[in-house]
Amino acid sequence: MDVFVGRETRCRGTAGSVLDTSQGLGASSSSGSFNPGRSAITFFLESLKTQRGRHCTVMLRSVFRCLRINPVAGHRSMSQSSLAGKVAIVTASTDGIGLAAAQALGKRGAHVVVSSRRQANVDKAVALLQSQSIQVTGTTCNVGKGEDREKLVKMTLDQCGGIDILVSNAAVNPFFGSIMDSTEEVWDKILDVNVKSAFLMTKLVVPHMEKRGGGNVVFVSSVGGYQPMQGLGPYCVSKTALLGLTRALAPDLAQSNIRVNCVAPGVIKTRFSSALWQNEDLVDELKKQLSIKR
Repeated sequence: MDVFVGRETRCRGTAGSVLDTSQGLGASSSSGSFNPGRSAITFFLESLKTQRGRHCTVMLRSVFRCLRINPVAGHRSMSQSSLAGKVAIVTASTDGIGLAAAQALGKRGAHVVVSSRRQANVDKAVALLQSQSIQVTGTTCNVGKGEDREKLVKMTLDQCGGIDILVSNAAVNPFFGSIMDSTEEVWDKILDVNVKSAFLMTKLVVPHMEKRGGGNVVFVSSVGGYQPMQGLGPYCVSKTALLGLTRALAPDLAQSNIRVNCVAPGVIKTRFSSALWQNEDLVDELKKQLSIKR
């Protein structure tokens, strides 16, 4: 589960952003406050709704012009979007940003496939999503293991018939401290799960997206990928790598009508990030980096 998740707003800023490779430019969005709510939902759906062939600046001007005329237009368009008939794999999706993404996709009609390393967590998430009338399938998966990634894809194909969307959310951070104190073991663990597994999972699903005429891949990076945070050096480097991976993959996969996007959320209150937001001194320092200071 990613340490950093945040809330998306409609203005340019420094606390969180969306890297939209289908436009050739990065479209930024800012995060002004710590928010346990629906941040991941908007991030993922905006990535999935990206259109090709329009320059980012023109697109943003059109959106802002529309919202000035009708402030609820953007919300209405999002609420009416449909993913009926689509199949979405969301890794590390039994809690936090992954679960929020699964809920968002499921509520718009997608059949979501959730996973976690622990069966108890999978069962709990599946029950929650089913209670919300969401089509869901769940299984255990440690994305750092090749056999688990293959099992996840095979189960999805067997039970859902195909794959349209991948939200690569799984990440680890086993280290906190000076980057010069980090060990080879720490680097291997972080890069294996946060970067290499994200690519290898993508490589597994792409052939099945191609069979369905296209698809969407969304990597979950972090604001730390743009501005490394003290004590989280190796983790932030891995999140920067996802930005590069997005740009490297996007041109190749565009030929198969597969969009590749990357979201870089800020910090919100999740169980996994509790070490950050429960430290008042650290929270004060983080707020200083936010444009609106809250």
